[in-house]
Amino acid sequence: MTRPERAMVLAAGLGTRMMPLTEALPKPLIPIAGRPLIDHALGRLAASGIAHVVVNTHYLAERLAAHLAGRTGQRITVLHEPALLGTGGGVANALPDLAPDAGDPPFFVVNADALWRDGPVPALDRLAAAWDETAMDALLLLVPRAAVVGVAGAGDFHRAADGRLRRRTGEEVAPCFYAGMQLVHRRLFDDAPDGAFSVVPLWDRAAVAGRLFGLIHDGAWFHVGTPAAVAETEAALAGTAP
Repeated sequence: MTRPERAMVLAAGLGTRMMPLTEALPKPLIPIAGRPLIDHALGRLAASGIAHVVVNTHYLAERLAAHLAGRTGQRITVLHEPALLGTGGGVANALPDLAPDAGDPPFFVVNADALWRDGPVPALDRLAAAWDETAMDALLLLVPRAAVVGVAGAGDFHRAADGRLRRRTGEEVAPCFYAGMQLVHRRLFDDAPDGAFSVVPLWDRAAVAGRLFGLIHDGAWFHVGTPAAVAETEAALAGTAP
């Protein structure tokens, strides 16, 4: 098994839906269960042996950078985005730090507002164990719609029996949400556009080629995107360690 060595935490969003909590605090620093939101993801990555993490910043970047500078035990590279680059452009901008060469192992990409509890085996380790270099360009962690805390909607993906994914289209309802965590190879970004762009068209391209896969999360998962979701997540985690 090729073990991932690096990861990116996407932390450059404006946190608009989190107002007023984000008036003076970047969303990744909002406390959940006694720790800044981003520290939950960084801790999970450290526990799975990821020693080098790239974090992108934009809104109230100085505060987030100062917090990250105070962490120990991981090498953290901060990439400031004067203009937002999106979920695809931000990762493409970080490729020199994440996977400079085509032969480098895949790397994790984790949303700063995703918080999860692991099942019997840590989710990051499950993704690494399920990775198939010959078949995959991206492996996404998914959660069933019925198990989601903090988000509602029609779902994101349909998953075939072999794990291949198809994104929901039109008015259909999909059984799975993207959990804000993926393991990807840099080839997913081959011929990607310059500047700001979404990762979704790259997923769609990989899906058409049969190289987009998903793994169902076997623990609890929380999308912390609004003040109401903060309260809901805090209530769910009350008296336990996330």
